[in-house]
Amino acid sequence: MSENAANTEEETAGEAPNVPSIEASTIPADELERLSGDIVSALKSVYDPEIPADIYELGLIYKVDIDDSRSVTVDMTLTAPGCPVAGEMPQWVEDAVGGVAGVSAVKANLVFDPPWSPERMSEEAKVALGWW
Repeated sequence: MSENAANTEEETAGEAPNVPSIEASTIPADELERLSGDIVSALKSVYDPEIPADIYELGLIYKVDIDDSRSVTVDMTLTAPGCPVAGEMPQWVEDAVGGVAGVSAVKANLVFDPPWSPERMSEEAKVALGWW
């Protein structure tokens, strides 16, 4: 993240209860809004093959950082450290976000602190899993 980065929170109805922070610096507000929306859409296209919900709605995305050069860093987790696709999912995220117009580079970091819990899921994910 650059020195002048400012924190902004996406506040969209129906999003996961623990919406990841999206940090940016000197990117114009309208471009940041478009990039942020397109990045979230890209993240919602990635599914855990064992769970019928996307990784964004599952609450697996912790942070998205967009720097001045439009390079994106995503901090993400897994539902469990022993997840069978642990080695593949960060690449899926990088591929999805890398396809967003205006993104220059993508790095997905796998983190386990804080550990994921079902409370991070959106209502949409809970419905998809039949948890209601």
